[in-house]
Amino acid sequence: MKAIVAHAAKDLRLEEQDIPPIGSQQVRIRLQSGGICGSDLHYYNHGGFGAVRLKQPMTLGHEVSGLIEAVGTDVDTHEIGQLVAISPSRPCKTCDFCQEGKQNHCINMQFYGSAMPFPHIQGAFREILVADAEQCAVADGLSAGEAAMAEPLSVVLHAAKQAGDLMGKRVLVTGCGPIGLLAVIVARAAGALQIVATDITSYTTKMALSVGADAAHNVAQNPAALSKYTADKGTFDVLFECTGVAPVVASTVPALRPGATMIQLGLGGDMTLPIQAMTAKELILIGSFRFHAEFFDAVELMRGGQIDVKPLITHTILLSDFVDAFELASDRHKAVKVQIQFAD
Repeated sequence: MKAIVAHAAKDLRLEEQDIPPIGSQQVRIRLQSGGICGSDLHYYNHGGFGAVRLKQPMTLGHEVSGLIEAVGTDVDTHEIGQLVAISPSRPCKTCDFCQEGKQNHCINMQFYGSAMPFPHIQGAFREILVADAEQCAVADGLSAGEAAMAEPLSVVLHAAKQAGDLMGKRVLVTGCGPIGLLAVIVARAAGALQIVATDITSYTTKMALSVGADAAHNVAQNPAALSKYTADKGTFDVLFECTGVAPVVASTVPALRPGATMIQLGLGGDMTLPIQAMTAKELILIGSFRFHAEFFDAVELMRGGQIDVKPLITHTILLSDFVDAFELASDRHKAVKVQIQFAD
């Protein structure tokens, strides 16, 4: 089978790999769709992000869906032919954090396509994937592309859980990549009263408006766009910060109401923040990292029609054109979510 393997920055190869045997509690999946994530792009463009660097070749990818073509002898929850979304979250279940229900902080996490540990955890961008049956959410009724969106949607559902009740709240979203746009969609579905988004391209701000934002500002063209929201100590109750860029985070503080909650999703390396201004406003800063149980919720919300991710899937590229797919996904002026089509 073929797999997409990163060797270093801008060194991405389509390589032959062996198909692993299937265990008694596993399923063998012929991949259909794989979404290129921001972390995949960091590995492709820069060889990593922050202190996380590629130290050995690594198969990329963790936003995937496919059709089951074989089931293990002890699997009675899935059937051959089912479309499934495959969760990349594989906690050990035994460490203290897993026992506390914080599986996203598992000490021994096996998260697809991660260079955080060494040896690296190989990813899921391969034609054939053998996975534990319990990782797989039945996605019948969805397209393969929609099913592959379960992972980024899970990230935002976990963040929304951190933020608490959004009903009637005024929400600011910084960064209109896939995660930021999903934050707009989730906040709207959760009953937010007002949603304002910011980004640095007109393409993405227009997309934010199309999926439910009340206003969207191109802060590259208008750096002072948030100043209109700073009167009377600020406007917004909740911030979903999806850039990981320190000046962006700092620029939001004047627009946040006293006691507002800042949810930090963007991972861009370490940063310096205006702690004194945040303290004076009694702002609550909460990190949000990955997800676990929210994955199955994401699939059911899409299947039930409460969440529509289709507008975010802007391009589908054949596996043979994998480098073109990564180049397109890197261009925020042209694409939101680029997915690779692994099978006809």
